[in-house]
This record gives sequence, structure tokens and C-alpha cells, in this order.
Amino acid sequence: MLLSLLLQLANSVGLAVFGAAIGAGLVVLGAGLGIGRIGGQAMEAIGRQPEAAGRIQTAMLIVAALIEGLALFAVVVCLLISFKL
Repeated sequence: MLLSLLLQLANSVGLAVFGAAIGAGLVVLGAGLGIGRIGGQAMEAIGRQPEAAGRIQTAMLIVAALIEGLALFAVVVCLLISFKL
């Protein structure tokens, strides 16, 4: 049932658009999981060494911003593929 629906969608819209939508979803999922893991590990590190909280938080924010930027770039690339620009 689901496979036939996906095949109909792929044939009507095109494989590039379908692949771009899957790619954008995977990018958002991966970025969310990555940023969540960074935040959790940073909180663990701050709990173990409270005196290093400032340095840990700074590093966490920098890495989270880099992941966010990469995810935004990847979603834009997927959108450009779907619009065939």
C-alpha cells in the first residue's frame, strides 16, 4: 500500500523532487539530533566540571551554530533541486 503510493508520487512529481524532499527531511532530522546530543553532552560536562561552564557553553554554541548553518545550506540545496533551478 505505502510502496504503491510512493511509486505513484514519484512518477507524477518526478524522482528529483521526491529525492529532494527525502533529503531535506533527513537533513532536518540529523541536525536536530546532532544539536540535541551536543546540548545533552554539554550539560553533562558542566555537571561534572562546573568551573568550566563558560568554556563548555561557548564551544557548544559555536558547534551548534555550525551544524545549523550546514543544515540550512543542505535544505537550500534540496529546495533548488526540487525547483530545478
